[in-house]
Amino acid sequence: MTHENGPKRTVTGTLVKVLLHSREDRGMSLEPFASRCVRRGEVHELVTTDQRETAAGARIDRVGFLGFAEIGAAGVLDRGDEVFVGEHRVGTVLGFDACHFPNHYNVLIAADHLLTGAKLDLRPELPVRFVPAGS
Repeated sequence: MTHENGPKRTVTGTLVKVLLHSREDRGMSLEPFASRCVRRGEVHELVTTDQRETAAGARIDRVGFLGFAEIGAAGVLDRGDEVFVGEHRVGTVLGFDACHFPNHYNVLIAADHLLTGAKLDLRPELPVRFVPAGS
């Protein structure tokens, strides 16, 4: 058996816009990739879901919107990374929807319940962290 993945850095950023809504019919489509590289200065949308399907093209309808985060330290986001906004552990990276790419990715976060910026009382300038699974 060949091992591909070694240690990696935590990707950090800052929340730049809070979103307050959720939807049951969003129709996002899961990209076939379990990881995506992100660059310093890019802005990506953080979206929670209680769905767990990870197959390429899986339809993700039940979503809660947290907001947009600016990447402060480039790196690799992997399925399973833990996601924190401020002191809230939101969930783990489920995958990516690219319907708005190259403007931004929707980073889909597996959570126990649909969470929104309103439910977590988020505000701009909170730190965002994508912590490697098992760290």
